[in-house]
Amino acid sequence: MYRPQIKVVDCTIRDGGLMNNSKFPKAMVRNVFKALNDSGIDIVELGYRNSKEMFSTSEYGPWRFCDDELLKEVTDGIDRKVKIAVMQDAHKSISEDVLPKEESIVDMIRVATYVKDVDKAINLANNATDKGYEATINIMAISHALDRELNEALQQIEEETDIEACYIVDSFGALYSEDIDYFVEKFKKYIKTKEVGIHAHNHQQLGFANTIEGIIKGTNYLDGTLYGFGRAAGNCPLEVLVAFLKNPKFNIQALLDVIGKEIMPLTKKIEWGYKIPYMISGILNIHPREAMAIMNLPTDDPKRYNFKEFYEEMAKEDIA
Repeated sequence: MYRPQIKVVDCTIRDGGLMNNSKFPKAMVRNVFKALNDSGIDIVELGYRNSKEMFSTSEYGPWRFCDDELLKEVTDGIDRKVKIAVMQDAHKSISEDVLPKEESIVDMIRVATYVKDVDKAINLANNATDKGYEATINIMAISHALDRELNEALQQIEEETDIEACYIVDSFGALYSEDIDYFVEKFKKYIKTKEVGIHAHNHQQLGFANTIEGIIKGTNYLDGTLYGFGRAAGNCPLEVLVAFLKNPKFNIQALLDVIGKEIMPLTKKIEWGYKIPYMISGILNIHPREAMAIMNLPTDDPKRYNFKEFYEEMAKEDIA
């Protein structure tokens, strides 16, 4: 499967931060970054660059904002080979929070957007590229996108931006391999001068499989996280993705070492990965917020394991 055009992106701190309001110790982030840097992957996304006007700095940790001073602190002294990325939500970010590239150690701005906010996303992406950064646009909740609106959004992105890649984002873990085929074909129809990327969630145990399907169909920007750490059921596990790609530049030992030292201890406090409530949200193609609320109940609360009732309630809301 070796293909030199492929770029592997780690989203551990950014997507995992959705499980603890981005509250990671700086020492842990530094250790994760160093391991990822040593592993040979291409890009590390260290969090969000979202607006402090829209998020409370007391409620959310520093990785929700990724100030340049903070990023310099956790990467200082590391012989950096990997590119650093941060994410801006199209509906929660402002262009003024992005410095000119020469004043920042960030290399890439990844703009996350719903189809309805594509104009905001284009403005943020163009702000990034105008200031000297690489950029991507990641279309979230694509399983809910109306066909005509998605076609128009892709056409706009192709014609009005100079981004590196446009992403298929399976936010709800609802897609199957045939859906991946459909969306890759659609993206390639409209996106002629940019790469296509894939960001898969694992609600139905398909995060890795769907990423492989994307690779087979020609996606060259691939997202993963250490041990699949991410919101709800998590993401395509970076370590199995790296093993699958069989690129000799990758050092899987660095990934395995940091998973054991930094990620596994998190499992004592944070539950992610395949769980029945997340599976239910995936098969119903709905946001996992209610499933996350169930998983946050005490283990002795019988509601936590009343999966039949949860399914019936979610299916009723889905129909309504």
